[in-house]
Amino acid sequence: MSVSEENANIRDHHRRRNLYKALCKDPSLPSDLREENRFKLSKLPGNSSFTRVRNSCIFSGRARAVYETFRMSRIVFRSLASKGMLNGVKKASW
Repeated sequence: MSVSEENANIRDHHRRRNLYKALCKDPSLPSDLREENRFKLSKLPGNSSFTRVRNSCIFSGRARAVYETFRMSRIVFRSLASKGMLNGVKKASW
């Protein structure tokens, strides 16, 4: 699956998630309809939330210490930089 297809799936899940949440919180709807939407919301994949995917490393999936500019974790960034695989990045020395 390409990155653009993955992003399209995430956007689709994000729209569904927002719709189900709005329907769950609407007090004017009958309780059985709200319960049905809560069930649908629980069946969505956990990693389909836009913020969870945006903040994770594209290589390792690590969610902490992710550089937003490069979309990779500090560990992956350091290993790729020390191998010389990132253009324009060089180890500082003074």
